[in-house]
Amino acid sequence: MAGKPKGEQRAGLLNGFAAYGMWGLVPLFWPLLKPAGAGEILAHRMAWSLVVVGAVLLVMRRWAWAGELLRQPRRLGLVAVAAAVITVNWGIYIWSVNSGHVVEASLGYFINPLVTIAMGVLLLKERLRPVQWAAVGVGLAAVVVLTIGYGRPPWISLCLAFSFATYGLVKKKVNLGGIESLAAETAIQFLPALAYLLWLGSRGDATFGTEGAGHAALLAATGVVTAIPLVCFGAAAIRVPLSTLGLLQYLAPVFQFLLGILYFHEAMPAERWAGFALVWLALSLLTFDALRTARNGARALRASARAAANPTGVTVPAVREESGAPGA
Repeated sequence: MAGKPKGEQRAGLLNGFAAYGMWGLVPLFWPLLKPAGAGEILAHRMAWSLVVVGAVLLVMRRWAWAGELLRQPRRLGLVAVAAAVITVNWGIYIWSVNSGHVVEASLGYFINPLVTIAMGVLLLKERLRPVQWAAVGVGLAAVVVLTIGYGRPPWISLCLAFSFATYGLVKKKVNLGGIESLAAETAIQFLPALAYLLWLGSRGDATFGTEGAGHAALLAATGVVTAIPLVCFGAAAIRVPLSTLGLLQYLAPVFQFLLGILYFHEAMPAERWAGFALVWLALSLLTFDALRTARNGARALRASARAAANPTGVTVPAVREESGAPGA
């Protein structure tokens, strides 16, 4: 990544800000779809996302992956699991926003990195560094404090965090590009979504087509709202370092948290502030550890590159320049 031109890096950052900014502001969109319920909104999102992503792939002429995927049953099964898990994630998120739980939903994406680490230890037998263990411990303490504050476990946050962490784990196994992966997942989601919408229509409970053209257009726009941030994320992922993307990912829950407090005026008693403070402390520990590890890795790469360039190990004494800096 260090060799990327500055223009490419700037474009990557702009795309990263755009992706996470849109994900952070999406709570403003879902209430516009009322009186449609969460189930109908979810079904429209699943159906229209396939239409939008299919159009993108048609323009880009990227279809070779589909034939390869169909010839790999195990990989196709993992895509089906990813589709099921992200359906749960989308559904809970839409319901939570439209039910006045934006702050609790934002917490789910704050604790998602901690859940991802915990799953890595439990499922992949990964070894944690001491700072990571400390972050996970602080995160568990935060859940306890928030459980006391809410009078119940923060189940919305936990469901969002665990479903998205599972989704990330499965997608890592599938190893498909962002657009291709979304196309495959929404292709699996499409028929159940369409069947549900037809069932709603047969009962007279569907709002698509009965609440005016503007409402129908907004429901159709759920596909665009899903696809555009993903396209921007894909453009960012190939242009900026993973450490930068790791920092940018916190933009979305920060925006959601601020919207929940400042725009939707959700309550934040002292015990919830204490729980969120512990979560932010855990994330600060993770970020510090990730940046330190990345810096040490970069230093090791430079050292190995110097060793490869000078295999004899003979060093040439450097001419020392006088400097007024301490320790020079």
